[in-house]
Amino acid sequence: MSLLDRLERSLGRFAIPNLALYLVIGQVFVLLAFLLGQLDLRALELVPLLVVNGEPWRAVTFLFLPPPPGMFGYFFVAFAWYIFYLMGNALEEQWGVFRFNVFLLVGAVLTIATSFLTPLAPATNGFIAGTVFLAFARLNPDFEMLLFFILPVRIKWLALLTWVLYGVQFALGGWATRWQILASIGNFLLFFGGDMIRSVRQDRRRVVRETERAAEEAAPRHRCHVCGKTDRSHPDLDFRYCSKCEGDQCYCPEHIHSHAHVVAADDAPKS
Repeated sequence: MSLLDRLERSLGRFAIPNLALYLVIGQVFVLLAFLLGQLDLRALELVPLLVVNGEPWRAVTFLFLPPPPGMFGYFFVAFAWYIFYLMGNALEEQWGVFRFNVFLLVGAVLTIATSFLTPLAPATNGFIAGTVFLAFARLNPDFEMLLFFILPVRIKWLALLTWVLYGVQFALGGWATRWQILASIGNFLLFFGGDMIRSVRQDRRRVVRETERAAEEAAPRHRCHVCGKTDRSHPDLDFRYCSKCEGDQCYCPEHIHSHAHVVAADDAPKS
């Protein structure tokens, strides 16, 4: 029984079902309060220095910050919410409520912990949502999404693009961004690292088996004991075995009747 199974036995009753939905609802209310002028989003950001200076709620409220509108405006925000809920709900069904709760909790804890390495920079929940996407893609690589609601694309290619973008952000971004990326990757590897290692080992064994099978199929079945001709190099020849030779000695038509018989060492003439 794994550690996660043991934890679920003792703590499973505390798991929150539909957690992805509650996070989306919380972000919707935060965005509405911001649009109505009732809330400053900066008051919810995870800024480690402010957390230790008397504002500990920021370690929780940053999870309810909505995605930034970007160039597509609030249409992108609504789409991001839809994707997060869709994939979070799917992971909850595949894993179970407790495991999905732990996945989000570990992602949040790692993000909070690494944020203290750059205490003045605000941390985002975007990479936590990104890890949910990557986890869903790992478990459902052939799931098709309609890109821009038109073009069907398998999610494994979008996940590959996400990993590439993470690499670019890691290379070009500041350390605050780098630590958040490492936190999300760490969460992903905690849940999928073992499976990935086993998959690599299985693929390696499969390649070895296929290589050995190909070598066996390519190897000649018959080889002349005298001249070395084989049924591969001379497929038109009729190879035969000599009944007077010790062991299974094969000969081509040219040497089947003109060869020195192979005898056992005990039967060989002594000088």
